[in-house]
Amino acid sequence: MGINKFGLALLLLCAQAGAQQAVQLWPNGAPGSEKRHNEPETVQNTYVSNIHDPSLTVVKADPRHANGAAVIVVPGGGHRMLVWNNEGLVAAKSLNRSGVTAFVLKYRLARDQGSSYSIENDAAADLRRAVRWVRAHAAEYKIDPNRLGIMGFSAGGELVSLVADNPAPAGTADAIDKLSARPDFQVLVYPGPLGVPAKAVQNAPPAFIVAGSVDKCCAPPAIALYQQLVAAGVSAELHMYAETDHAFNMGQRSERLSDVHWPDRLADWLADGGWLIPHSGQAPQGVPSPAQ
Repeated sequence: MGINKFGLALLLLCAQAGAQQAVQLWPNGAPGSEKRHNEPETVQNTYVSNIHDPSLTVVKADPRHANGAAVIVVPGGGHRMLVWNNEGLVAAKSLNRSGVTAFVLKYRLARDQGSSYSIENDAAADLRRAVRWVRAHAAEYKIDPNRLGIMGFSAGGELVSLVADNPAPAGTADAIDKLSARPDFQVLVYPGPLGVPAKAVQNAPPAFIVAGSVDKCCAPPAIALYQQLVAAGVSAELHMYAETDHAFNMGQRSERLSDVHWPDRLADWLADGGWLIPHSGQAPQGVPSPAQ
C-alpha cells in the first residue's frame, strides 16, 4: 500500500516530534485537571485537542550556534485545538535558525468539545507555568532565564497578551510558581482580541507584533495593543502586511514575498534588541528585568 505526499509528511513530522523531549508542566496533574491526568490527547492530521496535561515540547537550537535565548511558542487554533505543526514545530525550527531554543506549549482548550476550562484562568495559567518552568530549568537547557520570550499565534497570541500585558493572579502552588511569570519579550502573530486593551502595559516587556491588514478578527487588536504599548513607553514594533488575511503562519501559506519574509523581520528585531547575545546573566541594556 502506497503513501501519498501528505502521509509521508505526516510520518516525518511524527518522527521529528517523537525525537524531541516533551515534559509535563505539572507531573501530578494540572490544578483542576487531576481527574483527567494522563488522558490521551486527540490528534487529527496535525491538529491536537483533548489536552488535560499541559506540556512543553523542547526544540533545541544547534549547539554550534545556540546563544542562550529561549522562546515559548504558543500555537493557535481558536481554543478548540492546536495548530501543532505550522504554528508550533515550524515556528520553533525557524527560531532555531537564529540560535534560539524553543519550547512548544500544549495548553488546555476552553472551546474544545465538552471543555470546562476557561481561557483567562486555565489556558493563561498554563502559559504562566511554562514561563516559570523554563526559568526553573534554564541551566539544564543552557539558556539565559533573563532572555526568555513568548510567541503566540492567533488564540495563542491572546494568551501572550494575557500573560505579558495584564496582571497575574496571586497565589503559588510550589517552588516553581515562586518564579516570575513575566516574559522578557513578547511576539504576537495575528493575535486575537482577548487581553486587549491590556490592563498592565506599564510593566509589559518589549513587543514584536505582526498581522494582516485585511484580517477583520485580528488586525484591530494588533494595532490597538501596539498603540497602548507605545503610549506607555514600552518598546514595540508593528508590521501590518497589505492584502494579507489571517493565518499566514510562518509565511508558508502566502505567495506574497513580504509575508514569506516576515520571520526575517522577527530575527532582525531579536538581534536589534540584544536578545541573541549573552549579557552576563542580565537583560539587555535598557530593558528592565522581570518583576518577581
